[in-house]
Amino acid sequence: MEEGVYDKNNIFAKIIRGEIPAKKVYEDEKVLAFNDIQPAAPVHILVVTKGEYVSFNDFVQKAKAEEVKGFFARIQKIAEEQGLDKNGYRIITNHGSDASQSVFHFHVHIIGGRPLGALIPGDTSHR
Repeated sequence: MEEGVYDKNNIFAKIIRGEIPAKKVYEDEKVLAFNDIQPAAPVHILVVTKGEYVSFNDFVQKAKAEEVKGFFARIQKIAEEQGLDKNGYRIITNHGSDASQSVFHFHVHIIGGRPLGALIPGDTSHR
């Protein structure tokens, strides 16, 4: 699938439509959050917009400002509900193949529940 073209049959679109099960953590009319099936930490939640956006850039360029603000406010709310605000958490989104984006539906990972170490393996300069 070409990176700039939205695929209505990507795995996250199928999860949003209920065609593939997921352990939901949060859902409303615009956002779905669920546990990652291959967690990188004790808490690893994927937060997806229900809109048809390919990546972070696509989302920010095409979504209305209130949708962007609401999406990130929901991420903060989910992290807080998971108790991650006390010791910290990381949010990650990948844009494009150089960043290893594998599902071309905009999503954010919320990762926490343990010390996460360096942002990039081997890098200690940004702690």
